[in-house]
Amino acid sequence: MRRSRYNTMMKEKKKKPWAGRFSEPTDALVEAFTASIHFDKRLYRYDIEGSIAHARMLARQKIISRNEEKNIVAGLKAILADIEKGRFIFNARDEDIHMAIEKALVDRIGETGGKLHTGRSRNDQVALDIRLYLRDEIRIIGEMIAGLKSKLVDLAKSEIDTILPGYTHMQRAQPVLLSHYLLAYREMLERDEQRLRECHERVNVMPLGAAALAGTSLPIDRACTARLLGFKKMSENSMDAVSDRDFVAEFIFVSSLIMMHLSRFCEDLVIWSTDEFQFVEISDAYTTGSSIMPQKKNPDVAELIRGKTGRVYGNLVALLTVMKGLPMTYNRDMQEDKEPLFDSVDTVKSCLHVFCEMIKHTKFNRARMLKAASGGFSTATDVAEHLVMKGIPFREAHGVVGRLVAYCIEKGEDMQSLTLEEFRLFHRGFGDDVYTCLQVENALNSRSIPGGTGKDAVLKRIKSIRGKRK
Repeated sequence: MRRSRYNTMMKEKKKKPWAGRFSEPTDALVEAFTASIHFDKRLYRYDIEGSIAHARMLARQKIISRNEEKNIVAGLKAILADIEKGRFIFNARDEDIHMAIEKALVDRIGETGGKLHTGRSRNDQVALDIRLYLRDEIRIIGEMIAGLKSKLVDLAKSEIDTILPGYTHMQRAQPVLLSHYLLAYREMLERDEQRLRECHERVNVMPLGAAALAGTSLPIDRACTARLLGFKKMSENSMDAVSDRDFVAEFIFVSSLIMMHLSRFCEDLVIWSTDEFQFVEISDAYTTGSSIMPQKKNPDVAELIRGKTGRVYGNLVALLTVMKGLPMTYNRDMQEDKEPLFDSVDTVKSCLHVFCEMIKHTKFNRARMLKAASGGFSTATDVAEHLVMKGIPFREAHGVVGRLVAYCIEKGEDMQSLTLEEFRLFHRGFGDDVYTCLQVENALNSRSIPGGTGKDAVLKRIKSIRGKRK
């Protein structure tokens, strides 16, 4: 009799918590196909954090006793310790991290562990876990971006006299300060950081209490749970709370923009490191060689960051595709939100980290940059503006200088080598002062308006940024 009862108990323990209305056990193939424990186990800390807060709220509301709360919390903390010490065994039969922890809790403290799920569902539980997880990751990524921004400002200050050609259409356009170029990426990162802060506001909403989709009839205190977990807001609609993944999509979109900005910077570094440009020298520690060509030094780190941008874009499209046709409210399709999210978090963090280190180990070839900035008629616009200052309409001045450039190309000369008489062949308004605006340094520093590339303007911007840090 005892043996029979023991066997019955063991069979009951192996059943799924939701197995009451089912007459057959889940097929092993289905268990493997539907399980998410192999990737959502990384949410364990947040699942336990949310469960502890939930248990404390249940006790305050007298839905469970204080002693039951104490046992549940102690059991959850013990499970947390075991996971972090590598002693916890995750089993695919447990389906997901929520069931794995709940099962372990029941195994440790008995039927009291089954009371933890009172007033909640896995639907609002997973929404909570993801929000808790993303709150932390947004903070970490924000700090990494802040660090990179600071590095770019410091680099801009140290390279304040470095001049390079600015490009449009991949053609040399006008001379700019390398500092101005670096601060352009700092502006992009500033917007990224701002978007992260805004995304955090929408992530920081407490969904627990929505239960499966309609809330619960039990007298829970959602405001109490929100306070315990540090949420500023609670979800206002239980159906929206369990079906909302906008905040995940928004985060991956912000991540896509971060990756785009890193990728564009890396594209320049790849081009600038070629023999044709020789603008930069990336440290050997952040480059690789060829398996067949001994002379090669490849900017693989920059190329990989550029390449990994595509996978974050793909994650965004994958999530939007999952969500686009779902009926209200929760559907199992939404299990597919986590892998794109986790991969985006991991990719952005690794790329930010290695990019920041690579920049620290990159040298700029100042002489080569200046030489390039001095060629290609880079001060032609300044010559046109020189005429404008003498009262000549810009369109007329533009045409004059265009013909002047064509003349130089035909003669195989640059404008600096022309005599004043040759200048006056194209317009009588030219004077000796035209040679001043032909000098790269003079042309560059004349652009001292706010936001311009002139040295004074760039130094003011650096001072302004550093002032905001304090």
